Amino acid sequence: MRSLVITSFTVVFAALTAVAGHGDAPAPASGLAGPAAAVAQALPPGHPVTSAAGAVPPVPPGTGTGVTGLTWGVPRGWKAETPSSPMRRAQYRVPGPGGDAELVVFYFGPGQGGDALSNASRWAGQFRQPDGRNPTAAMKTSEIQVGELKVTLVEVRGTYAGGMGGTAAGERPGYQLLGAIASGPDANWFFKLTGPETTVTSQRAAFEGLIRSLKKGS
Repeated sequence: MRSLVITSFTVVFAALTAVAGHGDAPAPASGLAGPAAAVAQALPPGHPVTSAAGAVPPVPPGTGTGVTGLTWGVPRGWKAETPSSPMRRAQYRVPGPGGDAELVVFYFGPGQGGDALSNASRWAGQFRQPDGRNPTAAMKTSEIQVGELKVTLVEVRGTYAGGMGGTAAGERPGYQLLGAIASGPDANWFFKLTGPETTVTSQRAAFEGLIRSLKKGS
């Protein structure tokens, strides 16, 4: 594994509420109020946020970089891609016998993103079960300790509808999700591997290795 250090890009974290219902949107943080909950325009990755005077302000503390960030090792054969959304801190194409899967890493800002159980339940809700069971009843969760980090692991299988509200269009049967929610220095970090079940199963050890390599940034 080669080591990856999170690189910073400036985003408007408050844009989360503007994308409610999207597959990338987190479960709401309980009691969230104040400026962090305001709706703002999302900027593309790498686009600087300017002040009223047009000057680019310094990167504020608590933006998921340096001591507020996480680092991890990337499994061999996983291909890093440009994140398709400002909410994604990293994105990888994961090969396997059933076709490519995708690992996405989310970080939404200090105090943002919601708690682990709410997000795990939301992920499970993106899968329809063949026997009609409540999605959360088919979800498996566990907790591990990785160094200083508490991590909640999530697993669910079924027909994947992503963030499309459970509509029939675009549903993908035989899919699996392996997820991990790590308690970072100032907010949770979300690792979500989704793809054909045979591929995700074949990459389970690699995914677990990535999660067990997590460390706080410096």
